[in-house]
Amino acid sequence: MEFEEKTLASKVAYKGKIITVKLDDVELPDGHKSFREVVVHNGGVVVVAQKNEDTVLLVKQYRYPLNSVCIELPAGKLEMGENPDDACKRELEEETGYRAKIWKSLGYINTTPGICTEKLYLYFASDLEFVGEHPDEGEIIKCYEYKLDDVFEMIKTGVINDSKTICALTRAFCKGF
Repeated sequence: MEFEEKTLASKVAYKGKIITVKLDDVELPDGHKSFREVVVHNGGVVVVAQKNEDTVLLVKQYRYPLNSVCIELPAGKLEMGENPDDACKRELEEETGYRAKIWKSLGYINTTPGICTEKLYLYFASDLEFVGEHPDEGEIIKCYEYKLDDVFEMIKTGVINDSKTICALTRAFCKGF
């Protein structure tokens, strides 16, 4: 059985500054008709910045949709047409004040493939030099250095629930990756 769905019609239901929401009529592989609501997003980058052998940089910031302060890796959205290899360097410096001499791609993740096109590119950065942070306008963010053991304990106990952070750290420190 084929898995692909055929788009019969598509209309924009909402167009914002960061996302567009489309409503698509589709034909399923078995011939039945259905619909899909799709959030279109440019994607973003996530950086695992290793300060030394046993510490990484995390940021704390208020996340309005959750009405909560979150602990997560430095990350940010891609501007239209921006190369992820450039965006990761920009985001690391903006949010932490550090530049890295060594970079490694950790691949990408699809954040919510059932409803959203967002793709996050994951990076590992090391050999860091502090140059001074300069967050985006309206971005209130604070960088902290954490021991890796403490970070994985915070994941285990639910202090860190941010999926991009958990995925990127797993890719960075999973043996054999």
